[in-house]
Amino acid sequence: MKQQSNDGDLLNSFCTKEGIQITDEQHELLIRYSQLLGQWNTKVNLISRKEDAPILIRHVFHSLLPSLVHSFRDGETVLDLGTGGGLPGIPLAIIFPNVQFLLVDSTGKKINACTAMIQELGLTNARAMHTRVEELKGLAFNTILSRQVAPLRELSRYAARLLKKDGELICLKGGDLQKEIDEALREGKKGIGFPGSITLKPIGEVSPLFNEKQIVIARWR
Repeated sequence: MKQQSNDGDLLNSFCTKEGIQITDEQHELLIRYSQLLGQWNTKVNLISRKEDAPILIRHVFHSLLPSLVHSFRDGETVLDLGTGGGLPGIPLAIIFPNVQFLLVDSTGKKINACTAMIQELGLTNARAMHTRVEELKGLAFNTILSRQVAPLRELSRYAARLLKKDGELICLKGGDLQKEIDEALREGKKGIGFPGSITLKPIGEVSPLFNEKQIVIARWR
């Protein structure tokens, strides 16, 4: 219980430092989600089981960081592509209750876990769907998010088909991304639906936990 309290204080400290505003109720829901994620992770492989850092910071707070580069607007529709255990969709759904989130993953067990956690948290602005992104038809989103490790070129190909005009693809990624970026921009120059610009926001200054990690923002002309 003391560790959870310490992690909760750390979450508040990080959010305050980065200007991410959360209410007391949202703070409690984020803590509860981190607990549920840990519990489900013993049954379904949702996140690494070898990490020493608290789930609340390494995974849940990390998932809030797209809000540093994107202003989520009331009524906006957001796709969380390859959501796994609900990251980053569920944490963002908690702090943006007037934004609609669709979480998709091709692994049924992960979606079952997401659905159960969404229900327990009482979120009405998020739903989870077991599907492959290639099978999504007749849907368009203002924003697409991804925390998975798929190459940017692949993520961009999916996003180009599913984004509304002036939409954005926002990815939480790590490592040396220059090759991925060059490949995606090279396709964009061919005029085949790939992004016209890609910018990076390093987040290592937020916490040593996020060293060499960045937010990638891809925009279409």
